[in-house]
Amino acid sequence: MRTSNPAFSSYFWRKKSYSRQKMSLGGIIFKSFLMLGLVAVTASYTWKIFFEGTDIKWHTTIGGFVAIVASLFISFKHNSAKWLLPIYALAKGFFLGGISAYAHKRFPGLPLQAIAVTITTFFVMLFLFKTRLIVVTRQFRAIVITASITIFTIYIITWILSFFRIHLGFIYGTSNFAIAFNFVAAIVASFSLLLDFYYIERQIGKAPKTREWLATWGFLITLIWLYVEVLRLMKKLAIRF
Repeated sequence: MRTSNPAFSSYFWRKKSYSRQKMSLGGIIFKSFLMLGLVAVTASYTWKIFFEGTDIKWHTTIGGFVAIVASLFISFKHNSAKWLLPIYALAKGFFLGGISAYAHKRFPGLPLQAIAVTITTFFVMLFLFKTRLIVVTRQFRAIVITASITIFTIYIITWILSFFRIHLGFIYGTSNFAIAFNFVAAIVASFSLLLDFYYIERQIGKAPKTREWLATWGFLITLIWLYVEVLRLMKKLAIRF
């Protein structure tokens, strides 16, 4: 069993547990709202101080870095998810609050529009999954996984090149290719939600309840990725048109 989301990859489900309490949908929903609340707290704080005149460059940069480190620890130490997920959520909030504030300053209301699109996309994907209008087959999973790996590889390469002051305009610029790339990335992020639904559905009532923290982490990864891609795409379109 494989998925583009690290929280739902095969090693995630490999270890067996005989805990009497099993993963439940209610538990995942509760933890997801709780973590999104933490994201909103630090994002709102970063937003507030930015428009009060504070330089939030380090808030955004360090927040993003801490979130990556927390995710890496969770990936290799699953039992730490319960303790590191709140840290991940708070750190990610600083990052999202920063990029959203910058976007709002240049294009007022753009982050709220991106949030609306992200929420709408989530429910559309959930509807398509539950009604089986889109069936998550092995071939479908392979395509989404390959596309996700390719996109993240490109982002990592461009991030490394940025340290050498090499900026790839055809990825982060506003050319037709850059917009198309961002659009494809947003579509892949949307389809990744279907993979998340698929793996969670298969483990509800089977996996131990402690795995709800990892499931919540998986949803946060996908939702935040989708929001960032949507925000970037809308920003590029606003600049271009």
